[in-house]
Amino acid sequence: MKDHPQTATLRLPHEADATFLMDGGVETTLIFHDKLDLPYFAAFTLFESREGTAVLRRYFRRHLGVAMMHGLGFILETPTWRASADWGALLGFDSEALARINTRAVAFLKEIRSEAGPAEAPIVVSGCIGPRGDGYVVGTEMSAEEAEAYHRPQVESLAAAGVEMITALTMTYAAEAIGIVRAAQTARVPVVVAFTTETDGRLPTGQDIGDFVEEVDAATDEGPIYFMINCAHPSHFDDALQRDAAWLERIGGVRANASRMSHAELDEAENLDAGDPVEFGHHHVDLAAILPNLKVMGGCCGTDHRHIENIAGHFTS
Repeated sequence: MKDHPQTATLRLPHEADATFLMDGGVETTLIFHDKLDLPYFAAFTLFESREGTAVLRRYFRRHLGVAMMHGLGFILETPTWRASADWGALLGFDSEALARINTRAVAFLKEIRSEAGPAEAPIVVSGCIGPRGDGYVVGTEMSAEEAEAYHRPQVESLAAAGVEMITALTMTYAAEAIGIVRAAQTARVPVVVAFTTETDGRLPTGQDIGDFVEEVDAATDEGPIYFMINCAHPSHFDDALQRDAAWLERIGGVRANASRMSHAELDEAENLDAGDPVEFGHHHVDLAAILPNLKVMGGCCGTDHRHIENIAGHFTS
C-alpha cells in the first residue's frame, strides 16, 4: 500500500506550525471499555487475531477522526509499549516474534493514515518504546549502556519499518531514557522522551523534572527533539512547572492521566477513574500558558476519545 501523500514533506511536531493530538489511554480503554484481557497491559498482543486488530483499528480511527475534524495534527503511536524482550518473554514472544509485531504495528498505523486520506495538518507515525520495568515503580535500574543494549532491538525494528520518530513513554529514571536516546541516534531516527511524575511533581526516583531533562540532554548532546510528561494528572506536576527556567522550553508534549490518584492508588484500583473530561481539556489550556513549546497533547490512564475531544475544542486551528 502506498504511504500517505504528505509524507514526502512531513514535518514533525517540533518543526511544524501546528498543534498535534495523540490518542488516549489505549490500554485502559481496551481493558475497561472494551472488556478485553490484556496481560501486563500488552496491547500489541491484539495483532495476533483478526478480531483484536479490528478493535485497534476502530480505536485509532476514532481518535484520528477527532484531530481531522478539528484541523489538528495527529501522532499515531504504535501500541508497542510492552513489545520489548522481558515483557515479550512473559507473553511467549521471542526476539523474532517481537520484531514481527513491531514491524506489523508500524505497517498497521500507516494503513490507518493512508485510509484517512488528505488531512489539513500532519499525521505522524511514531514507534512507542516502554520501560523495561513496571512504569510506576523504578525497580532495578540499568546503566545507560545496559538500557541502550536492551532497547536497541525494538528501536531498530521500528526504525526499519519506517517510523517517522520514536517515543519513549513512562520513563522513571534518567539512565534508561539516555540509553533509548542513544539507540535512536544510532538508528538515525528522531526520538522523544516522555517521563512520569508522582503526585509531588517529581520523577519516581525523587529527581526534579528540570534535573532529569538537563541530565538526559547533557548525556546525549540534546538528543531528544523534545520531552513529554505522561501518566500523571496535570495537578500532580503543574506546580513543578511554575518557574522561570530554560528547560521548560524543552517540554513539547503532555499525555496526562484522567485521575488524580497516585500511581500506587491506580495500581490497586478495580474500577476505572475517568475523571472529568471537560476539566481535563481546561487543564491543557493552563499548561499551554506555562509551556512555551507545548504542541502535543493526548491522554494516558483513564482517558478516551472524550478527553481528547475536550482538548481539541480549545486548540482548533
